[in-house]
Amino acid sequence: EEPLALHPVKLYVYDLSKGMARRLSPLMLGKQLDGIWHTSIIVHKDEFFYGSGGISSCAPGGTLLGPPDTVVDLGNTEVTEEIFLEYLSSLGESMFRGESYNLFEHNCNTFSNEVAQFLTGKKIPSYITDLPSEVLATPFGQALRPLLDSIQIQPPGGNTFSRHNGQS
Repeated sequence: EEPLALHPVKLYVYDLSKGMARRLSPLMLGKQLDGIWHTSIIVHKDEFFYGSGGISSCAPGGTLLGPPDTVVDLGNTEVTEEIFLEYLSSLGESMFRGESYNLFEHNCNTFSNEVAQFLTGKKIPSYITDLPSEVLATPFGQALRPLLDSIQIQPPGGNTFSRHNGQS
């Protein structure tokens, strides 16, 4: 019996504010935020992320966001590419359809966290997943919520994922 191959799993972390959150958050929120985080999972030589267009994929660093600000090593997975693509397909038809996207409650980081746990059994760092509740805990965050809830984020440069995305 052959041992299962191990595939590296990485988390790409992008600051959508390009440093503005770090500079302006103390003034606007009364607390320090280090960034407004967008994350994606890198496995099987591709980058997978979720936005208002649903689940997308591209070559690592292939969105208009460019290279990530940080790369977190999440370990390895024994999940084969075929099983992973089936899993993503089912997520895209259920929990992670484009219309389910919500900037605070159901976003790219929710997706990355879900996929990381499926692949490695580990969650993504809490400073990323806790960010929405930190913002909403401030008066400014509460005041901006109606506006922020209407924002849809879909980094340009990826392809909408489907089971038939070049794979048989």
